[in-house]
Amino acid sequence: MKLDGQRVLITNDDGIHAPGIRLLEKLVRRHTDDVWVVAPGEEHSGASHAISMHDPVRVRKIDAHHFAIHGTPTDCALMGIYELMPEPPTLLLSGINWGENLAEDLLYSGTAATAMEGALLGIPSVAFSQVHTYDEVHWETAEAFLPRVLERVLAAGIEPGTFVNVNFPPLAPNAVTGIRVTDQGRRAAGSFRPERRVDARTRPYWWIKITYLDRDQRQAGTDARVNTDLRAIAEGAVSVTPVQLDLTARNLKQRFADALKVE
Repeated sequence: MKLDGQRVLITNDDGIHAPGIRLLEKLVRRHTDDVWVVAPGEEHSGASHAISMHDPVRVRKIDAHHFAIHGTPTDCALMGIYELMPEPPTLLLSGINWGENLAEDLLYSGTAATAMEGALLGIPSVAFSQVHTYDEVHWETAEAFLPRVLERVLAAGIEPGTFVNVNFPPLAPNAVTGIRVTDQGRRAAGSFRPERRVDARTRPYWWIKITYLDRDQRQAGTDARVNTDLRAIAEGAVSVTPVQLDLTARNLKQRFADALKVE
């Protein structure tokens, strides 16, 4: 993996002491010493692209290159880029997330959001996630495949206004079936639902529960496309998805233009 001359900002949403971010830093430091880790002091999974606008952002300096932030994952990216690094990064890496960031997960993921913030600021950015089965997390798979994926992605070039979302399958490295460039998939609706409970004072409260869909739904999603991130992971491959920040539904523009014409 060639990172000569790169000034790298590493962040995540699992927290600065999470095993995934430690592994990511270890892999990157094999190729460059210009590495800065700026991450939440505690877990912020599901924070999406939230920014702290009504609370102060506080910084705990661990050492010259490691900073724990009391704030969201996006706050971490902003603090690293604007305040904590002597110069802006030339590369932003997010993760390695404990768990998948596939399909609509990108709308909720703090891991993806930090890469998105990097892209918004013109910094080539990549988000990494290690899919797991809860019983076992194959960090060795991310370790085996991340360097070659990152090297090839950087060689190909990350276009302005885009970032790259990478997921490693929940398998040992020798069981991985390949590396695929994929579309963002879409699961059946209903992955998150409120679950009502009652506390000791008989007051109701709710947890937002993740509803894990069956394997067929996770693999196929809700469309007929076969080259999605969901299917790649279900079939044991590393998924590499280029993501653009422009959300315009261009195929609908003419329909609305016709409907909104003033007679």
